[in-house]
Amino acid sequence: MRRIMKEYIVVTGAAGFIGSCLAGLLNQHGYNDLILVDAFGEPEKEPNLAGKGFAETVEREEFFDWLADKRPAISFVFHIGARTDTTEFDYSIHEHLNV
Repeated sequence: MRRIMKEYIVVTGAAGFIGSCLAGLLNQHGYNDLILVDAFGEPEKEPNLAGKGFAETVEREEFFDWLADKRPAISFVFHIGARTDTTEFDYSIHEHLNV
């Protein structure tokens, strides 16, 4: 008997406006096996995820360890989570969050 592995879609920046809208659009098209990645500790972003269907949320600082541990089958990654502050001149922050 062949075991069919569930495949997931990863959305980084999922608690932000654009990432949460993308998650909602994916839900509208029948995709609910989403792994949402972001810094979820910001209370003002909680309403962005209200009503969204997803399999799991993962803190962005734990994401790579989580991937190594869980090893989920991933179909797509939408990397929406990025530092876009044009006044930030510390390149290491951009490198850490955007690459």
